[in-house]
Amino acid sequence: MKKLLNCAAACILIGAPALAQSNLEKLGAFKVTGTKDHVYVDQTGSAADSIRSVLEGIELPDGFNIELYALVPDARHMAMAPQGTVLFVGTKKNKVWAVMDRDRNKVADEVKDFAPSLEFDVPNGVAFSKDGFLFIAERNRVMMYPAAEFFHESPDVVAVPIVPQGTLIPVEEESYNHTARVVKLGPDNKLYISLGQPFNVAPEEKLALYNETGIGGIIRMNRDGTGREVYTYGVRNSVGHDFHPETGELWWTDNQVDGMGDDIPPGEINRQTEMGQHFGHPWFGGGTVRTNEYAGQEVPVEVVHPAVETVAHAADLGMSFYTGKMFPAKYKNAIFSAQHGSWNRTEAVGARVMVTFIDDEGNATTEPFAEGWLDENGEYDGRPVDVAMMKDGSILVSDDFANAIYRITYSQ
Repeated sequence: MKKLLNCAAACILIGAPALAQSNLEKLGAFKVTGTKDHVYVDQTGSAADSIRSVLEGIELPDGFNIELYALVPDARHMAMAPQGTVLFVGTKKNKVWAVMDRDRNKVADEVKDFAPSLEFDVPNGVAFSKDGFLFIAERNRVMMYPAAEFFHESPDVVAVPIVPQGTLIPVEEESYNHTARVVKLGPDNKLYISLGQPFNVAPEEKLALYNETGIGGIIRMNRDGTGREVYTYGVRNSVGHDFHPETGELWWTDNQVDGMGDDIPPGEINRQTEMGQHFGHPWFGGGTVRTNEYAGQEVPVEVVHPAVETVAHAADLGMSFYTGKMFPAKYKNAIFSAQHGSWNRTEAVGARVMVTFIDDEGNATTEPFAEGWLDENGEYDGRPVDVAMMKDGSILVSDDFANAIYRITYSQ
């Protein structure tokens, strides 16, 4: 009876929007996920105390403050539900977490796994539509969960395959490298999904396949999985994208080629103004730096170079445009992005939150906003991954090293 009640309630809550009809029709063949018990994450103890101690050393502009919001294992990309009652957090492992602040004191008091009976495979990408559908992009599938904001309480949820297992990319191209997908809803109400290519530099024999399937690019599709097309070409491994609130243009970060030296090539924040643009990989390793593998070749495509070049190997990941009202006016429509930190540089860099300001002509400049997770010994006390906005205009920052989410606020 419980399963029938859940399905009936979901259909009532999500039955109105015309754009969702094709997804709703799929619910006629829905599959329940089972009734395995939730795993809960304790929000107290020494781990929380240690993180709060680290946060005392984080440097922010005047008027800003950072606090621990939640302990969340392997916290990666985040999606706040439309009503603001629950935050969904993806990971590079096999869990998606539901984070709740039940007493509304701006600190989470409950963290539990979402749909515990499902077998997730690198469920990094999470996104909500405005009408309440949760989309989760995994290594090789995309699932939709209707009314997840309300039915996450149950271990048994409705799960609809948008891109069935094994069809997001060819199975033979599955890899453990560059498989953290990001999904967001565009201004056109379509899904935009990043597909990192699995090599350091994509080999020539793979390029035709990758151009066709969107590997090493960003694809888009209708919310029911139809109408798939390649929107962006020449990407190495993008793990963060968002849409300018006024122009609707797609902006995204890209992680660039390793092994070329400490200071080259630069990381990237890119601005895309139309479908089908090419951003240079594999002929360019980052910015205008040519890759060793393709150095002698003529570039056969017209390349759009980055809007911003960032410090080499800092690993620019998740990003979000700021549309809230809490922060000073200068931050309106700025990009907040996370630098995860370097792994193969002789002197570590990154592990901070950056802010990118964009002028009326689309010119962009980037500067540090929150830093201090990289200590004087070159060791990490945290590694930011993603930035998301709360409904009150504060921002959340995820950290998969510290297993935490932070909240940044502003007061005069």
